[in-house]
Parts: sequence; structure tokens; C-alpha cells
Amino acid sequence: MKDNIIEFLYPKKTKEFLEEIFPVKAVQNIPDWFKDIKEHNHKKRTIKGCVPVLDAFTAGYILKMPSDFYINHNYTNKDRKDTAWNFPINRNDILKELNLNINNNDAVWHDIEQLGGKKGGCPFVEKNKNLPFYKIQYPFRIKTPPGYSCLFIPPLNNKDDRFEIFSGIVDTDTYYNYVNFPILLNGDKYPVLETVIERGTPFAQVIPFKRESWKMSMKEDNLTKSQAEISIMGRFIHSYKKLFWSKKSWK
Repeated sequence: MKDNIIEFLYPKKTKEFLEEIFPVKAVQNIPDWFKDIKEHNHKKRTIKGCVPVLDAFTAGYILKMPSDFYINHNYTNKDRKDTAWNFPINRNDILKELNLNINNNDAVWHDIEQLGGKKGGCPFVEKNKNLPFYKIQYPFRIKTPPGYSCLFIPPLNNKDDRFEIFSGIVDTDTYYNYVNFPILLNGDKYPVLETVIERGTPFAQVIPFKRESWKMSMKEDNLTKSQAEISIMGRFIHSYKKLFWSKKSWK
């Protein structure tokens, strides 16, 4: 079977600068807390034996922060709320010369009015402390085969507790522009936040999928609980993996 290819395209003469933040297979981003849990066995069952969780960890590819981002969010400055999205140096000229889609000292953001404003009822606005939603400009164009789109989400079961991207689907087979990522800062945990999100920090998981039409149907279930349990009888562990699971491949 021929592999489908997802392409991450970067401008000429930028490989040396961008190589450190090339996307990676999601399996390379499994968190340490999961790795440190003892293996699932007959004596002690653990989350290590939950294949659906592992499938979520390893689905697709991980995108990394293109640059260090210093955030000074929701601090009071002379009786007014202020927020800053600052960069170490002014890189506008060199970024233009290299044709790089990457954040510079001119912040890119969405106004909260695009989500209904302070009185619109969107929980993201309140969580972000009624301040603009800043965007990560991503320097790779993403291309998939005809009929395939990409789901962009925060890393599954492994997102940064300071921020997350807005989830979205892009038809990357026909959309040839760069995909940029609005972010939501975690104002529930950090009412004010001064931090650096370092270059290389995983910030998104991209999962390509084939576009298909679906129709929902509601039906009475004829399978009883006892019949369902019979299918896994005789096995202490790994029943789902051995009886029902289909291997996925992300290269």
C-alpha cells in the first residue's frame, strides 16, 4: 500500500535556521510522566495498557514553536490593563529577505470582538482576560494529497498548561497559504502571566485525515452487556489490543 504524504514546505535558504524546529512524529513527544509509569501487567494494570490513550499520543505530527515568545499578560500598568508580545531583536528586514512567515516585533492578533466581545458569552474571551488573542506565525506551508485535510489541536493529553491553540481543520490539499495559530492563554490558572514560551516548545498536533461524508443514525443496541463481556473473557490484559485494535502508521 502506498503511503500518503504530508509535506512541510520551507522557503529556500532557511533549512539551517529552521531545522531545529522541524515537525516530528507525535510518538517522539510522549510525556515523561507517561513513560515513567510502570508497565501494564497481570499484577498491576496501568494506563500503559490503554491503547486508545497511546493512539492519541502518537497520532500525527507535532509542531514546535518557531521562536522564543516573551509574554507579559494582564499586568496592570498605570491603572490600565496591558499585554505584551515581545521579541529579542527586531528581525523585520531579515525575515522579509528570507521570505519567512515568523513572528517579528509587530504583534499579530485577533480582537475579542471577533468572538463576540466582553458581553458575547464566549468562555475563551473571559479565560483570556478580555485581551486580544495573539497568533503564532508558522514558517512551514503544509500540503496533503487531494481529498485530505488536517486537524490542528493542542497536543493530546500533553498540552502546555500556560496556553493552547484554537483547534481547527484546514483543507491543506487546496489551501496553499501558511496556517497561523491563534492562542488562548490560561487565565483560569494564571490570572497574570509573565513567561517565555521557548523556541522548540511543542504547541500543536496535526492529524491528516480523508474527507468523507457521514450521516448520523440512532438505533437500539441489540448487544447485551454480558455478550460484550464474553468477547474479552479469558484475558487479564491487552484484550482490546489483541482482539479489536488496528495498527496506525505515522512515519
